[in-house]
Amino acid sequence: MPFAAASSEHPLPTHAVGEAAGAVLEAVGPGADLAVLFVTAPLAGALDDLAGAVRALLRPGHLLGATAAAVVAGERGVEDRAALALWAGHLAGGVAPVRLRVEDGDGGRRLTGLTDEASTARSLLLLADPFSFPVGAALGGLATRVPDLTVIGGLASAGHRPGTNRLVLDGDIADDGAVGVLLDADVAPTTVVSQGCRPIGQPFIVTRSDGNVLLELAGRPALERLLEVVEALDPAERALAGEGLHCGIVADEHLLDFGRGDFLVRTVMGADRERGAVAVGEVVPVGATVQFQLRDPATAGDDLRALVGADLARSGPAGGVLLFTCSGRGSAMFGDPHHDAAAVRSATGAVPLAGMFCAGELGPVGRRNALHGFTASLAVFRDPDHHPGGAE
Repeated sequence: MPFAAASSEHPLPTHAVGEAAGAVLEAVGPGADLAVLFVTAPLAGALDDLAGAVRALLRPGHLLGATAAAVVAGERGVEDRAALALWAGHLAGGVAPVRLRVEDGDGGRRLTGLTDEASTARSLLLLADPFSFPVGAALGGLATRVPDLTVIGGLASAGHRPGTNRLVLDGDIADDGAVGVLLDADVAPTTVVSQGCRPIGQPFIVTRSDGNVLLELAGRPALERLLEVVEALDPAERALAGEGLHCGIVADEHLLDFGRGDFLVRTVMGADRERGAVAVGEVVPVGATVQFQLRDPATAGDDLRALVGADLARSGPAGGVLLFTCSGRGSAMFGDPHHDAAAVRSATGAVPLAGMFCAGELGPVGRRNALHGFTASLAVFRDPDHHPGGAE
């Protein structure tokens, strides 16, 4: 069996890591190419010992890990208590560790730590600290240096102030920057990014904007367009719109038709009635195509299942899955901490799955890597003997 995942909710770190590592070791044996460890806050103080035990017991080629508000394994999500989740896989291909930072210099912010393997890698599995790693600058640097590299992962979420999150890369524990592994085309996963929204109204071309402020859509004030869309909704949808609207920005303007997964979804932040303007959480250039969106639990669940199903239909059965879901999902959105894990397992079958609840999720939309919120981002690995040949 090339992949395995296990979890433990035992409050004692030694017992927790023994349970999870023992189960993984029994399934895949020692020497997996990659192991990934997720640990909730009550166990975070013992992360050094936990990571050391995983390395000693599993002897993985590389170990990646982070502290999180909650973890996922199998069909279960575990919130608000001690837990760890462990995933391991035999990938039969290139896996190279990276320790990334963004540093200020004379020429502005600069991404450091990227290795030569990035030039031939297909994917970067990345775990980052939300307080010390400016994700926008990092993704911009990656887009310039390795434009074809797919980034998937999430931001550590156990700590709520600088210096309180922990990241693991092999034998090192860090509280800043980001850690990751570069994966070549022979082992890179496919990616699924479920933002959980559905479009309302019709798409509009942005005819005037100022940074993140939409001034005109298809030649008319943006706020007029938005109010027309909302007024055309049924009462239930208008109630959802009152709780929060979103704006979907088409990620690939080469597309003629826009469907599920083609939008980069950002929050509608406010409106200016005097200017007829709408502010959104992203810079939107003139010429972009946008469509307003609604998010609700039913849509989010349907979207996740549909996108995972489409990935399986396109690339074949999953062998193992890493799930990075927003800490605002789970019980907060669905009333159920297991929702996303159960939805993925219902689509993939009983494949080894582990992951974490994140302070932000990383994943590609169209041709662009982005930081998301209220999203489920998945890395879907295939059996090395039946690999489709890289991420999409």
